[in-house]
Amino acid sequence: MRIALFTETYLPTINGVVTHVKTLKDGLEALGHTVLVVTADSRFSNHVISKDVMYCPAVKVKKIYNYDVAPPISIERLEKIKSFAPDIIHIHNEFGVGISGILIAKQLNVPLVYTLHTMYDDYVYYVAKKAAVGKLVTSATHFYAKMLASTASAITGPSQKVSEYFRKCGVKKKIYVIPNSVELDKFDPTGDDPEERLKFRHNLGFNDDDTVFCFCGRLGKEKNVSLMLKYWSEHVKPDDRLKLYIIGEGPLYEQHVDEVKRYGLTDIVKFAGRVDHDDLKPHYGCCDAYITTSLSDTCSISMLEGMAMHLPVVSLADRLNEGQVKDGINGYNFKNGSEMYELLIKIRDMSKEELAEFGERTRESIKSSGAIRLANDLLNVYHDAQKNYALKRGKNRRIVKKRYRAVKRRTAPRTKYIVKPRPEKTASLQKEKFSLEILSRSTNRNSDNTIVKITVTFGSMTASMPISLNNEEAIWFADKLANVGNKETVRLKEAMSGGSYIDFAPKDSGFELNGLIKCVCDDFCQTLEFHNEISDPDAQKFSQEMRELFEM
Repeated sequence: MRIALFTETYLPTINGVVTHVKTLKDGLEALGHTVLVVTADSRFSNHVISKDVMYCPAVKVKKIYNYDVAPPISIERLEKIKSFAPDIIHIHNEFGVGISGILIAKQLNVPLVYTLHTMYDDYVYYVAKKAAVGKLVTSATHFYAKMLASTASAITGPSQKVSEYFRKCGVKKKIYVIPNSVELDKFDPTGDDPEERLKFRHNLGFNDDDTVFCFCGRLGKEKNVSLMLKYWSEHVKPDDRLKLYIIGEGPLYEQHVDEVKRYGLTDIVKFAGRVDHDDLKPHYGCCDAYITTSLSDTCSISMLEGMAMHLPVVSLADRLNEGQVKDGINGYNFKNGSEMYELLIKIRDMSKEELAEFGERTRESIKSSGAIRLANDLLNVYHDAQKNYALKRGKNRRIVKKRYRAVKRRTAPRTKYIVKPRPEKTASLQKEKFSLEILSRSTNRNSDNTIVKITVTFGSMTASMPISLNNEEAIWFADKLANVGNKETVRLKEAMSGGSYIDFAPKDSGFELNGLIKCVCDDFCQTLEFHNEISDPDAQKFSQEMRELFEM
């Protein structure tokens, strides 16, 4: 399968979405699939493809974490994606590149999969400081999410929280919950040198008898680090031998540094600042446990990385993420500052053996969260998306056909010819027939176009597709039909009198008629299979025999 992943940000930028897309790409490629990542990058002035990544020209938006945003419409981008010929387009963001993925999927008639990673209700404050404006922006984001969801053949999210969000937005489609994955091989403490771990820990200013809790993530309001610092200031004392290590940067970095000073926590809390993803492992490795008070995360990849490094999690309880942190299995949940402090002390007082065993259980709890698992889960979604897309196209075609018939009765006389298949190839096609209709309009006699409708009948079901041909193409098509037994070729040529309809075969498009016939055959057999009138093997055989009748 050929899969195009559309994401606003990608390496070297580091965030949860980037890590998810990179892990998914690695997993899909390991299973033998071809992947192209499409992303925005302000370093480029033209569309450039390098190492299976397409970098689209973009501009930096300072108000949104200095992210690069690309325009959604680009002919060059469309042509490059068209050359890649994706079977699935999978969007991971909702801005320039994400919208571009939606438009290109529609243009190329490719199924679209949409993954929501971000709870945008928690980010409204970036664009709306006042409560009244915030309500309007929230309503707008819900409408926007619903609109994007309506374009997708399948919708996914990392946790049940995403399902709740879409329901709140009015989306009634099925939501596939696919938990985030972690690079288990990359974040594996097995075999690490204990001396190097202690040395790294000492360089950060932590003592051997300190119990170090870390948090890793973008420092924005949605991560709720201010609440964590408040709880620590209210309960943790200097002689508790408890330390907090915050890894990451963001718009509230300076604010949090000031909060630490104001709370008098400078000897307890340390900041690492920005750390490249490839350099994260020793930072996790020097800690004893992971702590978070974020309620905006759907399935935190940073938390999963910490768990892979044998760090039990102390987490603010979140009903919609219930089950990610299981008390006594891979961590503990708390509801307030007092409960948090009790859990910090509980972990501190564990022996080295108890803490080591707790860490092993923590890693074991996420062992199924590798790249291959993520890829296999999403491949199942991709297959469902293709089925949903085919059914929707078939339904839309039947609606168009029904409407067109009503117009056609009033405007276009028709002549019907029955194509007789060759006997030696019709052993299993006794009930089937092919018919050709020449549709014309007397008001358009000067046109050199002819409308041809291919119709296939099986039992009580019929599938058809009208196409617009110029005279040369129509004569070729008539000769093609003559080769399978039609003796009315001359009358067919005489019947051509012009007309117009949806231009399925533009003269210069290079679109071959046999490809169109294949499309009709395949779509028809999918419809038969859906209505349980034909089994999957029989559908494939039937479609193949129909194509052979046209000597394809």
